[in-house]
Amino acid sequence: MTDLLISGDVIAADNEKRAAALKSDYEALGAKLSRQSVDIDRITRKVSEFFVAVPSWGVGTGGTRFARFPGLGEPRNIFDKLEDCSVIQQLTRATPTVSLHIPWDKADPKELKAKGAALGLGFDAMNSNTFSDAPDQAHSYKYGSLSHVDAGTRRQAVEHNLECIEIGNAIGSKALTVWIGDGSNFPGQSNFTRAFERYLDAMRDIYKALPEDWRLFSEHKMYEPAFYSTVVQDWGTNYLIAQTLGEKAYCLVDLGHHAPNTNIEMIVARLIQFGKLGGFHFNDSKYGDDDLDAGSVDPYRLFLVFNELVDADHRGVKGFHPAHMIDQSHNVTDPIESLMASANEIRRAYAQALLVDRGALDSYQADNDALMATETLKRAYRTDVEPILAEARRLNGGAIDPVAAYRASGYRQKVASERPQVKGGSGGIV
Repeated sequence: MTDLLISGDVIAADNEKRAAALKSDYEALGAKLSRQSVDIDRITRKVSEFFVAVPSWGVGTGGTRFARFPGLGEPRNIFDKLEDCSVIQQLTRATPTVSLHIPWDKADPKELKAKGAALGLGFDAMNSNTFSDAPDQAHSYKYGSLSHVDAGTRRQAVEHNLECIEIGNAIGSKALTVWIGDGSNFPGQSNFTRAFERYLDAMRDIYKALPEDWRLFSEHKMYEPAFYSTVVQDWGTNYLIAQTLGEKAYCLVDLGHHAPNTNIEMIVARLIQFGKLGGFHFNDSKYGDDDLDAGSVDPYRLFLVFNELVDADHRGVKGFHPAHMIDQSHNVTDPIESLMASANEIRRAYAQALLVDRGALDSYQADNDALMATETLKRAYRTDVEPILAEARRLNGGAIDPVAAYRASGYRQKVASERPQVKGGSGGIV
């Protein structure tokens, strides 16, 4: 029996107020799509089967390197985080798994698994942390981790990743995501070649420890916290890593880890083409790694990314099953509300991409008809698929309007009374 933290009566009452309007909107959209030979129920079914993992760290209030302003009812530990994550799943029916970050979320694996099961949650990719120092660790990561000049520091970073695999294996995870902040802030501070060689050697040790049915995701980032050079700075380097390590190694694409105006959808296409797209950290950005809510700044880019994913699925690309995860920092919003909104926007982009007329697009591309090719994409993107998203939630027992139902439930006020207020003033994302 799943522990439901929001009363089903609250969801049912809110849905009842919106059911008639949804029925009317859904039927109207269905009639419109039918004229295009599109079965709305098929699209709704596919959307209802599309899921994205929520990050455990995302349910806490984020911050910048200048300050963090805590929110009400912040989770005190991983078990509070899991409860918040279960609320997102209960209302959206789009987020049945949680991605953990060690050592922040370190706990007895048996207790983690039991809590997840009680809340109806599973566990997605594990995330290691060697970009900041944990209490009482022997070696500091100030000057790097997996690429550090000191062998003892590298060994410590490797062993931490092996621990993440061990915990993940015990709770049912099937992947490890490795992101490092290693790099340099000054020209000449680091030897580019030797640093990358040290990184690859350390990653080989991690790769060898992977269970047979696991995947390893390496994640690139152009800058921050190292501002002059970064060891894993772009998708080309990331691809070299995956190729070097072996068939279980893949590239993870974080939408905020690129220079402004980078053609991320083309990067996605290249990685699909050569069988090394592992998955995504979904978020949005204006200037850099802003970690904004998915689809909040450039929803068209999110749609274009999903256009490549749906195209790959349409073509039947062998072994194509990328992981979908959210990676955001919420500084001024309720994290639960932002994560629900992001899950909805990710599904929106997927639904819109499903509406692209693939046959027409192929024909226009073959005829070099640039205008009609781009109009084919825009026609799908301009379609208001909100009735499909809402119906997919309703059919699976979720809320027609998740944010409205969440606010009506009083959940934030409830946990605020149970969880001590966190003092403000610190910097950093957690």
